[in-house]
Amino acid sequence: MTAANPRSISILIADDDADDRLMAKEALDECRLVNRVDFVEDGVELLAYLRRQGRYADTAKAPRPGLIILDLNMPKMV
Repeated sequence: MTAANPRSISILIADDDADDRLMAKEALDECRLVNRVDFVEDGVELLAYLRRQGRYADTAKAPRPGLIILDLNMPKMV
């Protein structure tokens, strides 16, 4: 999903369960949400995203999220 409004926030969803990620994506699509939504699968990937490390170094591909939805029972939470 891409943001149509430059002032809209991006959303980051951190969840290790592929079914939960798919369900969240489908729910947001059904609501016709125009915000950018990115997903990460574990705590290590979440921190890399927030620190802009590795594949998340490009700010165009990994903008600062305005909202983080976090699964607290994820593996690799550091």
